[in-house]
Amino acid sequence: MKNLVLRSLSGIVYVAVIVGAILAGGWWFMAFVALFTILAMVEFYNLANAGNRGDNPSGVVVDVAGGLVLSLGLTAMALTGSAPWVTDFSVSVLQGTILLLYLLYLLVRPIIQLYSREPQPLNNLAYSYMAQMYIALPLGLLAFITTVPDGRSLLLVMFIMIWLNDTGAFIVGSLIGKHPMFPRISPKKSMEGLVGGFLFTIGSAFIFKYCFPQYFEATSIEALAAMGAVVSAFATWGDLVESLIKRTLGVKDSGKLIPGHGGILDRIDSLLLVAPATLLYLVALNMF
Repeated sequence: MKNLVLRSLSGIVYVAVIVGAILAGGWWFMAFVALFTILAMVEFYNLANAGNRGDNPSGVVVDVAGGLVLSLGLTAMALTGSAPWVTDFSVSVLQGTILLLYLLYLLVRPIIQLYSREPQPLNNLAYSYMAQMYIALPLGLLAFITTVPDGRSLLLVMFIMIWLNDTGAFIVGSLIGKHPMFPRISPKKSMEGLVGGFLFTIGSAFIFKYCFPQYFEATSIEALAAMGAVVSAFATWGDLVESLIKRTLGVKDSGKLIPGHGGILDRIDSLLLVAPATLLYLVALNMF
């Protein structure tokens, strides 16, 4: 009972932080992106245990700094209206500064590895670059969703759909799940759970559209339902990708940061694939 209460309270705080950051926007949203970038990247490096990082602490610092440049730089571009489809690909001072700083990271990082005495320097460098693309880039793309019509509402709905997909998959899978979906990577996930996640997520689109129409004036019910399908599919793949990482590295949870829920990567694994997929879908929807 105590564990259930702790799990519920930590889950409420986690949801409140995300919802509050989206609704507040601006510096609060940038703080949210920065916090999640730092926590997730540090956790990933601890999880991967890329050689003996105790001999190369500068590599971790530089990697996290590079990740912050990428995620916060992209967030700042979006929040200041510097999205390519907003500015017609104009080159702003902000864009140029972000590019130069990130190029500096890409130059410095492999040079640092030359002076490391780690037993597997190439593996460690690969982990470093993977964290940039797997964690920092998707988190940096979140704010770009707010640049499309109904953007802030759609960003909030995207998170809610991720949570509903997990809930639907768990409930249906627990009740009637019999056919394993991906036994090689995640034996407990079932095809029935996959369908349950889809139904919960797509069904929520109708609730959002017809119960809160003022927030989705530019988004049709068909577009919102299709977004639900995109979120559900990539949320499932995102969860499986993290399961693949953990299974490969021989660990159960990515960390213990959130009581009753595991690490931060265990909470945002779906988001890391859903964010870029949803952005691609919404940009394509508004372009065509």
